[in-house]
Amino acid sequence: MRILVTEDDPDLRLAITTSLRGAGFAVDPAGDLPVADELLWVNTYDCAVFDRMLPGGDALGYVERKRREGWAVPVLFLTALGDPAQRVAGLSRGGDDYLEKPFLAEEMVARVRSLCRRSALPQPVVRRCADLELDTGRREVRRGGVLLSLTRTEFDLLERLMSEAGKPVSRKELIACAWPDPPASNALEVAIRNLRRKLGEPQPVRTVPTIGYLLEA
Repeated sequence: MRILVTEDDPDLRLAITTSLRGAGFAVDPAGDLPVADELLWVNTYDCAVFDRMLPGGDALGYVERKRREGWAVPVLFLTALGDPAQRVAGLSRGGDDYLEKPFLAEEMVARVRSLCRRSALPQPVVRRCADLELDTGRREVRRGGVLLSLTRTEFDLLERLMSEAGKPVSRKELIACAWPDPPASNALEVAIRNLRRKLGEPQPVRTVPTIGYLLEA
């Protein structure tokens, strides 16, 4: 697991870095927001630790802007601003956890490890193709904003086709993704026919002779 630590106090930055490395993490330290921003540009992190008050300003505003851009790395704020209103602000504007200074190194490491476990969990994906939208978290499909009622098998088939939009997906791959056990010989054709009926016109699912099916990109 790789951690970004942004703390302007050199002694505290060294102590945090040493504690995390001692717990088995790879750590990149930064003393201010410009350096942190550069590191985030070139590296992938499992968690980011930010002191709130840095030379370039409050890290809260920086993290909030990153969240609006779609950045999803878990963030632990370290701060001397410990009143409840500050904690609420930190958690509601992009932070995932909040630790008040002074703190025990063991607690900080435990919180970082917990956030890393959270980031390792598979995240729901929303796939889009033309006017089709498939939400893997809610297992919902919409076309033109209208919610469609699909069976589990139909959903799994459509998800596989959308993941390869514009490319043929073989019958073997589609059967493997939608049925845990070998189905009846015509099960795939029946499921595709029902899926097409529910998707409506113009029909996005096309047959590729001798291969399988594809979703028009």
